[in-house]
Parts: sequence; structure tokens; C-alpha cells
Amino acid sequence: MTHAETTHNYHQAELDKFAALANRWWDPDGPQRALHVLNPVRLDYVRRRVALPGLPVLDVGCGGGLLSEALARAGAQVTAIDLAPELVKVARLHTLESGVQVDYQVKAVEALAAERPGSFGAITCMEMLEHVPDPGAIVAACATLLRPGGRLFLSTLNRTPAAFALAIVGAEYVARLLPRGTHRYADFIRPSELAAWLREADLQIEDVSGLFYDPLRQRASLSRRTEVNYLACAVKAEA
Repeated sequence: MTHAETTHNYHQAELDKFAALANRWWDPDGPQRALHVLNPVRLDYVRRRVALPGLPVLDVGCGGGLLSEALARAGAQVTAIDLAPELVKVARLHTLESGVQVDYQVKAVEALAAERPGSFGAITCMEMLEHVPDPGAIVAACATLLRPGGRLFLSTLNRTPAAFALAIVGAEYVARLLPRGTHRYADFIRPSELAAWLREADLQIEDVSGLFYDPLRQRASLSRRTEVNYLACAVKAEA
């Protein structure tokens, strides 16, 4: 499937699976507790590479808004999109409690790219690429949405035996940190595959870092090892 042929770049079953978790998204001890632990590390990764105060930032696949709100608290002007209405509703409701301003929309990134090319100084897309049929189309749309000099931040899971053992067998079946079926190993993405999509979208990779998560101590940190989770930063060339 080519990027141009992708009109519905989502699996409805994936949307339904995460929508079912909506009501406990902000519960730090709930099914998304790993995201709560990882969120500060992801935010720090972004803010070390871009000046967030006043910067127009897009959060793609925002879920219930954990990273979106964190970016807004750091001073960014945040637009956040997701295709699951239940998650966007929860995200909007949480802003009423927190007082943080985020523009949440139920919208596909490809549709937003057609409406607002070159609008954002930074884009985050965390733990989403492994859940869509055509990840390359997401990367291409993000590249369109970035202004020259803007940066794209991605996180995903590597397709390795270690990732299968930890992210699926360990997290879903042994420790039950995640609902069973959260991930499909075949959809995990090797850094070389991600790099190819970034090059195809005329984005230059600046960094790839491992993302270590310790479920027993509920700690997360950056790492040199990318066998399981990893973060990447790419920049759009100046005009």
C-alpha cells in the first residue's frame, strides 16, 4: 500500500481497544501507568531539543492527553489530535480540572496536513506508529505539517526478541501491566525502517535514544540500548 492510497490509516479494533481504557487514562495506577512513568522522560527529551514556550506544537495520537498537557504546561501552544472520540472527550474533560489549555480535535493527521501545512515548530507522535496500517504515511503527514527547521519526535517499539519478551510476554501476560492484545509483534518498527520513512519525507535524523522502563520500581530513563523502546528526533531542513 502506498501513502497516496491510504485513505483510512487506522485499525478500528485498535481505536476500540484504547477507547475502552479512556475512563482510567489519568489514573497513575491504572492500565496506562507505564505512560505516566514514561511521560516526564519524553517531555524532557523534547524540551532539550526545542524551546517550548510559545511554540506551536502538535501531539499526534494524543490519547487522553498526558503528553499534550505536559507540553502545554511547559509553555507550548498545543494542538492535539486522535481518532478515538472517547479519548478526546476524556482529554477535554481533564483540562477543565487542570486549567491547562490544549486544542483537542478528533482528526486524522493526514487531514490536518491538507489543512495546515507548515504550521508547527514541533510534532510529537508517541507510541502510535506501531498501531496503524501505514506508519510511513503518518511520518509523511507530520513532515508536511512541520515548518522549516521544525522537529518531529517519535517513540515506538523495536521489532526484536527482547521487545517481544518484555513488551508482550512480560508486560501483557506475566506482570499484566498492560491489557492483553495491546501490542502485535509484527507491527513493531526497527529503527532502520523508521529512518527510511524519515528520509522519504525529507527529514533528517538528529538522534535515536533507547527508552528504558523498569516496571518493578516504576522508573524510566533514556538509554543507549534501543532493543525495546526507543525515541527519535528528526528535523525538517530550513527553506
